[in-house]
Amino acid sequence: MTTYNRTDAALSYDLDTAREAAPAIESWLDYQRRYLRTPGVQAAIRVGDELVFSTALGHSDEVAGTPLRTDHLFRIASHSKTFTATSILQLVEQGKVRLDDPIDTYVPELAGSALAPVTVRELLGHQAGVIRDGVDKDYWQLMDPFPDRAALIALCLSDGQVFERNEFFKYTNIGYSLLGLVIESASGSTYGDYVATAIVDRLGLTHTGAEWDPQRAGEYAGGHTGLLDGSDVREVIPHVDTRAMAAATGFYSTAEDLTTYGAAHFFGAEELLTDASKRLLQRDESLVKANGHELGRYGLGMDIVTIGERRLVGHSGGYPGHITRTFIDPVDQVVVSVLTNCIGGPAGTLATGVVKLLNLAANPPAGTQVPSDIDASRFCGNFANLMGVLSISLLGGRLVAFFPAAPDPADSYEELRVIDENTLAVVPAAGFGSIGEKVEYTWDADGQPSMVRYGGSSRWPVEAFRARRTAQLAEADLHQLARRS
Repeated sequence: MTTYNRTDAALSYDLDTAREAAPAIESWLDYQRRYLRTPGVQAAIRVGDELVFSTALGHSDEVAGTPLRTDHLFRIASHSKTFTATSILQLVEQGKVRLDDPIDTYVPELAGSALAPVTVRELLGHQAGVIRDGVDKDYWQLMDPFPDRAALIALCLSDGQVFERNEFFKYTNIGYSLLGLVIESASGSTYGDYVATAIVDRLGLTHTGAEWDPQRAGEYAGGHTGLLDGSDVREVIPHVDTRAMAAATGFYSTAEDLTTYGAAHFFGAEELLTDASKRLLQRDESLVKANGHELGRYGLGMDIVTIGERRLVGHSGGYPGHITRTFIDPVDQVVVSVLTNCIGGPAGTLATGVVKLLNLAANPPAGTQVPSDIDASRFCGNFANLMGVLSISLLGGRLVAFFPAAPDPADSYEELRVIDENTLAVVPAAGFGSIGEKVEYTWDADGQPSMVRYGGSSRWPVEAFRARRTAQLAEADLHQLARRS
């Protein structure tokens, strides 16, 4: 049986810890965005009732140079499945749906078909053996319209079944589209009207909806094509509606709204579901393994991820031009949402990195805290040399160093301690870096770092190094020529 009570107090952190970590998180996100050539990144963190961090980095439309805002709308695609599953569990609580009812109870057009006995529960958990997107899924690359109800039913009758029920975990957008029809049948409302009343309006999500809204066209972040190779130039992708597939992939939202929605899935929150229903959504329904490897875990409408010691639920989303990811810790009451606006956008990597930075901030080793009479922020920044960029950041009341180009900022970090107002030292530990060595600062007239000697290697603020790099390389070339002559 899964337990949801946190026993490791070191994992928990308060608002002050998260607020203090926010500058380091924003700096890392912005560095990653530029390093990975991502047009725009929108991100937010909520701890308990408080939105502790919200940012918009880069462009809504890279081609036009339009800056991204925190209220730009993103197509959040398969996040829609969490709204659909939440709606189904609401209807279960109301006695209007039973999880083990066959689908033809609510979609009578499927009576007598191979999919007729598939249950609501099996559809929620992707255990129904239903085809993923259809025999012709070119609507995903905007060559055709998304299916309407008639086309959805026709597809399910002709080619809906791929596996027997509960034979394999098989992720399916078509199956979740059928769940949208279940919601319509059981509620007597359209899918969009139901989720608007029962979820969106109830939580005050003013920047969230179930489907593309042409009346708000100017509010959407532009989606961008992927990079075919390193020299490719992105193009902007138009938005389209998803019609009968809205329950699987139609939603739009913002990172801020998604943290509010995610908080409604904390244990103890009462806005949408009872804790008993949340446990159904969030427990391990499927362990997904292939070729001897675990690929992931899935509940009912939510995937399940462990980062460090933290068990998270939530979902990713992939829509033409937008890639998104939200993580929810329902026990420690933390939500992280990261939205990107290009095909291949690194939303999952970035959201995972944010969680790892929060985890790092929550668990400082003893003896590393910056003394109260020292302004730790003066040591922070990104410092470059010929070998790359190093970040020195304040996390959990102490200073840490890591490489911001790495997809995992916590993979090879070093703890630092303050020696005096000009000097740090790398905390002794086993490692391949400059363990135990000094970090010495030189300051400019404004009191900002002009150079850092990290373990004997000179580093400069990034723009300062960029300005000197060409001359530094030319001087090295001259020295080499002089030695040869």
